[in-house]
Amino acid sequence: MLENRKFGWIECICGSMFSGKSEELLRRIKRGVIAKQKVLLFKPSIDKRYEENKVATHNGNSYESISIDNAEQIYSYIKDKKYDIIGIDEIQFFDNDIVKVINELADGGVRVIVAGLDMDFKAEPFHPMPEIMAISEMVTKLHAVCNKCGKEASRSQRLINGHPAKYDDPIVVIGASESYEARCRHCHEIEK
Repeated sequence: MLENRKFGWIECICGSMFSGKSEELLRRIKRGVIAKQKVLLFKPSIDKRYEENKVATHNGNSYESISIDNAEQIYSYIKDKKYDIIGIDEIQFFDNDIVKVINELADGGVRVIVAGLDMDFKAEPFHPMPEIMAISEMVTKLHAVCNKCGKEASRSQRLINGHPAKYDDPIVVIGASESYEARCRHCHEIEK
């Protein structure tokens, strides 16, 4: 009887830039590989910071992945195949269709592990992360170290020529340490 039951769920790893989200995602993926589970990893095609077909961390760890333009493309890669674990990095860069897709995967018995920013550079919710956090069975919020004061950092400070970004600047600007710093609530700045 138990073999007919499905055991899918969603795990959400969130936090600011430099908090170790991708590192934690890769740790969980690699544990699945060690357990001889069938694993597939995705990332948004707009994330070209390191390698096109790998999820890579700021400290150099990486794992093979598939770059996709939209959430619906996931279905074309899993058609006629059974995966135990599906991971998605930088999930905040997908539209709200990703919520439906990961829900259907979990309903179908897949362990879905996602990682992404919970807030944008303005320290406002980065959609669709609030929706993903709400439907997840497990949410892990990670923190970085504030680049100014050394305390727990929960925010991503965007810098333009060394100065805080303006409130009305575009939400999505792909970058790493050349464009962003981790900041705590009190050191985070936005030019209004």
